[in-house]
Amino acid sequence: MTRFALLLVAAGVALGPSSTLSAQARRFALESPQGLRLHNLAAVPVVLQDKKGLKVTLSEEAAQRLKADQQAQVELLGLIDGVEFSNGVIEAEIAGAPAPGASEGARGFVGIAFRVQSDMRTYDAFYLRPTNGRAEDQERRNHAVQYIAHPDWPWFRLRKETPSRYEAYADLQPGVWTKIKIEVRGERARLYVHDQEQPALIVNDLKSGANGKGAVALWLDSGTVAHFRSISVQP
Repeated sequence: MTRFALLLVAAGVALGPSSTLSAQARRFALESPQGLRLHNLAAVPVVLQDKKGLKVTLSEEAAQRLKADQQAQVELLGLIDGVEFSNGVIEAEIAGAPAPGASEGARGFVGIAFRVQSDMRTYDAFYLRPTNGRAEDQERRNHAVQYIAHPDWPWFRLRKETPSRYEAYADLQPGVWTKIKIEVRGERARLYVHDQEQPALIVNDLKSGANGKGAVALWLDSGTVAHFRSISVQP
């Protein structure tokens, strides 16, 4: 029990079972791969724009095992050990840019997955398309941030069946640290970018449902060089 909690008890303030440590954010500096379970990924410590973090890419083993057209179909996840998440707030600094030799459609896709299941295929996620943020085409700008829910609700199905509902504009730049915050409450989630007071994207029907829960993971596409640092998870 914290000193503050002891003072409250001494003052006669009742504390429920979730009023102490469970309400505190867990922080992960991500200055090394320790504490991550990498799925088809490689991660190395780097310094980007004078900040320590991890550079995360498709692993060589996965690249050799999979044909080029298969790489876009596999999940690339870095699970944070010991974290189970249902509702709360996830904050992080992330950056993404197209990898050398990536396809023309690469956008530097980078984000955070949550409520990740043990099959490493089922999860909700918010991600960025950094090269869309300042594109000269307004339609591309409107696709700068995205919600997905794999495996049943990939971006292309959501865009086809419910245009504009699960993606929106945000001012982004490739290869630049970007602060994001994800708030999850039941079936509702909000994505905030750049410490803005208003969310860039609102989702009122998370596909994992009101009672979904699972792991939290780094998320990226195979055509991306991604960076992650300073993640916090608060229930």
